[in-house]
Amino acid sequence: MTVSSVTDVESVQSLPDLLEPGLSFVFCGINPGMRAASSGHHFEGRGNRFWRVMHLAGFTPKLIRPEDDHTVLEYGCGLTTVVPRATAQAAELSRSDIALAGDAFRRKIEQYAPRNVVFLGKMALSAISGTRDIHWGLQAEPFGGARAWVVPNPSGLNRGFDLDALVAAYWEVRTAVASTP
Repeated sequence: MTVSSVTDVESVQSLPDLLEPGLSFVFCGINPGMRAASSGHHFEGRGNRFWRVMHLAGFTPKLIRPEDDHTVLEYGCGLTTVVPRATAQAAELSRSDIALAGDAFRRKIEQYAPRNVVFLGKMALSAISGTRDIHWGLQAEPFGGARAWVVPNPSGLNRGFDLDALVAAYWEVRTAVASTP
């Protein structure tokens, strides 16, 4: 297992990436939440539905606890964030914060060369690409050499998608990739 860490001089807290070369999927959030950064584990927090959605959508055969987040690598999946700086809410980041982090993030994806990069929400890809018209699902343009997907953010703050809608969106990505040669 390779656990990489992105250092950011301005960052008080960040979260180590869980990445290995050639993964099937790299899931990327906008940035770590404060609880995740302080615990050192991805998607920590009572309201975050990421681990439950990953299991129900078939990416993992069992429900992973945040403290066991590193085991996601066993299933061909990695975790990272576009902006390494932790905030209480992604809304605390400006589009400029995300756009400035975009080049380093793109280089990271190119370096690890996953087959698919899955953006959790539209905000990061929109800011990085400068495109406001981002749709759900497979994107027309690859990102960093990987097929790019956009799925709803599983944060408990995202009330626009219930658990069933999140699972359906993630399931669609997994099954579409499984059916592609």
